[in-house]
Amino acid sequence: MNDLKDKIVLITGSSSGIGAAVAVAFAGWGSHVAVHYNSRREQGEQVAALVRQQGCDAGLFQADVSNTAAVSRLAHDVHARFGRIDVVVNNAGSIVQRMPLADADDDLVDRVFQLNARSMIALNRSAIPLMRPRKAGAIINLTSQAARTGGSLGTGLYASTKAYISTYTRALAKELVGDGIRVNAVAPGVIDTPIHDGITSADLMKQLCELIPMKRLGSAEECAGAVLFLASEQLASYVTGQIIEVNGGQIMP
Repeated sequence: MNDLKDKIVLITGSSSGIGAAVAVAFAGWGSHVAVHYNSRREQGEQVAALVRQQGCDAGLFQADVSNTAAVSRLAHDVHARFGRIDVVVNNAGSIVQRMPLADADDDLVDRVFQLNARSMIALNRSAIPLMRPRKAGAIINLTSQAARTGGSLGTGLYASTKAYISTYTRALAKELVGDGIRVNAVAPGVIDTPIHDGITSADLMKQLCELIPMKRLGSAEECAGAVLFLASEQLASYVTGQIIEVNGGQIMP
């Protein structure tokens, strides 16, 4: 993946979890990274430091992605800092709260959709005009195996937003193919990241783990390889509109 060297990569939610692992992985191949955080500045600084330790440039950017105006500023701030954007990784998202669909009020529906889906739409809407003149680039959205299963108990809203992302990915890929911008997604299974903190009990995590053929949780680092592959023109030039599943065999197409 030598073509990733000196690429400018914007990764939302890259202060921890999968986003942080992806940021460090890109730096390992010589990419410069825009590290985004919302409230975890110290963790964002640590990720940026890891990127710089590998000889790459890193910029640290704060934005509440549930605010579409802030997301637009994020894209333009990254472009101003680095001069271009080659790869966008829409990683920011959260379960927010476990709640049966029948009990979810409008506020919770809006919060989950705004954070997981609308933030991605807003960032792509702002980044695409900045990428188009170069007639190249990659957009990688993080969906989930929950998009196909409906999620575990109480995560129906989260699963629904992820299904939205999967469909949106295919639609956007068709629209941007003439611009030379490839659009794909990665669908992690049950991954050991902070997304489960305070939301998924140890007992439920154990139950979820038992459903995985590999009988273990995935790691953030194990998701990063799929993102790198999709970002690489050298390896994935003929790949667009696809969803790569990373789930330890729990779902097999």
